[in-house]
Amino acid sequence: MKILLADDHRILLDGLEFLIQNHGEATEVETATTVEEAWEKIAKKVPDLIISDISIPKVGGIAFAQKVKSHFPQTKLIFLSMHEEPYRVKEALATGAEGYVLKKAAHEELLKAVREVALGGMYFSTEIQKILIQRMRFPADERILSEREKEVLKLIFEEFSNKQIGEMLYISERTVETHRKNIYQKTKTNTLVGLLKFALENNLVGGMAQS
Repeated sequence: MKILLADDHRILLDGLEFLIQNHGEATEVETATTVEEAWEKIAKKVPDLIISDISIPKVGGIAFAQKVKSHFPQTKLIFLSMHEEPYRVKEALATGAEGYVLKKAAHEELLKAVREVALGGMYFSTEIQKILIQRMRFPADERILSEREKEVLKLIFEEFSNKQIGEMLYISERTVETHRKNIYQKTKTNTLVGLLKFALENNLVGGMAQS
């Protein structure tokens, strides 16, 4: 797998390059400190995965990602950023990026993100998952889930147990378990990240705005 790292901090780039190569996550790793340099390297050989900062100078990481996805939709992209403001997260994910990892995360988390995305999945830092969960809404005309299932799903995202959800919705624990099974079956996933991916792909995440 060929990986391109884009960030204007040379020390960070060198560290990331060493980390990825040392763990055998790529057969080839290239680096770029500007969007212009990144495009020069993409023109020579399109990478399988790009790990980019959002705040890369001049053009910016968002515009860079949009251009990459427009010209090379098969190329995977992970944002590595210090920003966790909801409006920035929304802009980043709207580009079609497959991952968003915070720079304060441990190195192991970035490696995990690379592996997940390389296998066709998506990966978000825990803080980013929480932002998506908190901002999740379901359009009134959405028919994939019933109203009760939407209520249960929101409480699942808030990490309440079946018993707690039952008490909050005045239904039995067994009924909650049935709703939970139906939700996972309808969304064709069995993980929280899978539900977030489903929500993103079906435009069920919204309401984010700069405060």
